[in-house]
Amino acid sequence: MWRLGLVCLWAACASASVRADFKAGAAVIDITPPALPVLVNGGMLSRSVGQVKTRIHARALVLSDGRERIAMVIADSCMMSRALLDEAKAIAAQQTGIRAERMLIAATHTHSAPAAMGCLGTDPDPAYVPFLRAQLAGAIAAAQAKLEPARIGYATVDAGEFTALRRWIRRPDRLAEDPFGNPTVRANMHAARNWDDVTGESGPEDSELALISLQTRSGVPLAVLANFSMHYFGDQDISADYFGLFAEGLKGRLAPTGDFVGIMSHGCSGDIYRVDYRVPESERPNPTIAEYTDGLVELAAGAYAGIRYRADVDLAMAEERLPLRYRVPDRQRLEWAQRIVTEMGTRLPKDQREVYAREQVLLHEWQQTQVVVQALRIGDIAIATTPTETYAITGLKIKAASPLPQTIVLDLANGGDGYIPPPEQHLLGGYNTWPARSAGLEVAAEPKIAQSALGLLEEICGTPRRPMGLSAGPAARALAALEPMVWWRLNEFNGPIAADASGHQRHALCEPRIAYYLDGPHSTQFCAQGEKNRAYHFAGDRLCAEWTALGTRYSISIWLWNGMPNEGRSVSGWFYSRDHAHGLSSYGEHLGIGGRGGHTGKLIFLSGKRPQDIVAGRTEIPRWRWHQVALVRDGDAVRVYLDGALELETAATPARASSMFFGGRSDNDSNWEGRLDEIAVFGRALTAAEIGRSGIVAP
Repeated sequence: MWRLGLVCLWAACASASVRADFKAGAAVIDITPPALPVLVNGGMLSRSVGQVKTRIHARALVLSDGRERIAMVIADSCMMSRALLDEAKAIAAQQTGIRAERMLIAATHTHSAPAAMGCLGTDPDPAYVPFLRAQLAGAIAAAQAKLEPARIGYATVDAGEFTALRRWIRRPDRLAEDPFGNPTVRANMHAARNWDDVTGESGPEDSELALISLQTRSGVPLAVLANFSMHYFGDQDISADYFGLFAEGLKGRLAPTGDFVGIMSHGCSGDIYRVDYRVPESERPNPTIAEYTDGLVELAAGAYAGIRYRADVDLAMAEERLPLRYRVPDRQRLEWAQRIVTEMGTRLPKDQREVYAREQVLLHEWQQTQVVVQALRIGDIAIATTPTETYAITGLKIKAASPLPQTIVLDLANGGDGYIPPPEQHLLGGYNTWPARSAGLEVAAEPKIAQSALGLLEEICGTPRRPMGLSAGPAARALAALEPMVWWRLNEFNGPIAADASGHQRHALCEPRIAYYLDGPHSTQFCAQGEKNRAYHFAGDRLCAEWTALGTRYSISIWLWNGMPNEGRSVSGWFYSRDHAHGLSSYGEHLGIGGRGGHTGKLIFLSGKRPQDIVAGRTEIPRWRWHQVALVRDGDAVRVYLDGALELETAATPARASSMFFGGRSDNDSNWEGRLDEIAVFGRALTAAEIGRSGIVAP
């Protein structure tokens, strides 16, 4: 027993010593190319740049708790290969004694920096790469030389006006071709330039601007590491883009005369850009890069003012080298690519077709790779990394499940391994999925990398991940009080299971072409803790459930958001169907919105299978707005309510099938193109008063 007491006493003293020894050092090293011109990547084809607009830098932090030392570098680069960064870490380890696996090096993803690795039509600049390697190591050494006793604080602020989705889902009749000549593109970047072509965004945005602030023990600012999910602004010549302007702007705002180091890191933003295509073009802001950055700095400075600091922190860090396969071409595509590459000879590609032909040959030669995933903890603040251009939803997943609420996620860290769409997004196609060094990892790369990051976070925190889910606001509580037989909130990050929130375990099955975690209706009503309510976006597939004992008296409440133009096709879309799979029977029922074939934009109800039996509502439902629809079946009587008001009433033979479909019809005709949320089924015919309660129609 006395030995245990001594051990505990020693551990407590050691822990106190560690907390008392927290130190930080920050440094900035110029990585502007010493000789021009240089190759610049970030585009489809190779280009050479001979002028510098703004100088580019590597900004470094070194942290120590007396036992552990950790180094972080954020470099103004589009992306950097794992091989280059491993070499830079080895040099820095020799110079500083910090272990290489305790070093994190990430790119800002400026598209106007020298090419540090090959991608698409651009090769790495042979003269710049060795210079960058040495400077990255030098940045770590310079930061270590400035270590001094420090304290740390954390803040976040919503910066939604500075970021938006750039990847939108195209209409099923407006598919585009991929580089291999196939009409596979259901989703692509900037497709919403023409609203008539698209049905909605393919994923959520992450609007959180996070700040990790370091000060001396006396309160002198040392550094701020910011993290934000916005791909890049776009600049000319050699430039640090908004990342560098933010860093300098924050320094000017917080500590213009000292050695303060401002840092902007790249959050998960593979599908993010600054242009909000939801806003009409005539009303859309068009700031300069300086105006955009100034606004972001202003927001950050406001959040910074409220930070509270602590010095009693310890450090932990873990790393995993994860083997992954490439999506290699089949024999037919490989033969196609080899013919084109043979014709090219030794020259670089000159068009998209040649770019992707060369990429197929490279993927075939490589077959597989290894990627680096890391997690680190500074007291109660966590950082996770991905080595890829990661979608915002992946960053949101990691942050939601992290053992620590104060978590940021850096992408393009410790490598430049291309886009990793979630598996369901691969089915929607587009540039982010075309096999190449820019997007070549296996379909399961996203869940594997996310799970690796969460496992590492658990390891360094010593606690399990948090359960992911949304709180219940007043509308959700009121809906639950009506005792639904099943309630699919549709707030999952991924399929294939839609969980039943009623407690009855009647889970539903998601078909593949569904996008997850989109903004849902009435967040302040359906959620209680400031979260955004979430919804599914249906892109041709459905939510399926089997119901053997529903009977002939029941009610179904659905929130819907139609992505199709009202005259886009004959039927705008069917969003509820009860019938046998793969066809229509005489005893089914189907609810949708009419199109140019009749009843344009209005609710339509079909009992059986004859189009002439369709009954329509009176109100035209505008596109891209949330509405609540309730179908009440009371034997032969059917009533359909729109936003709490009776919209149509008819008599119809009760449906007999046990299969229910949401987001499409039983025969897959004119399936829903848009969002659904908060689907609830009740084992009785609700009254008009019950439908009007806030649990069904949120105010």
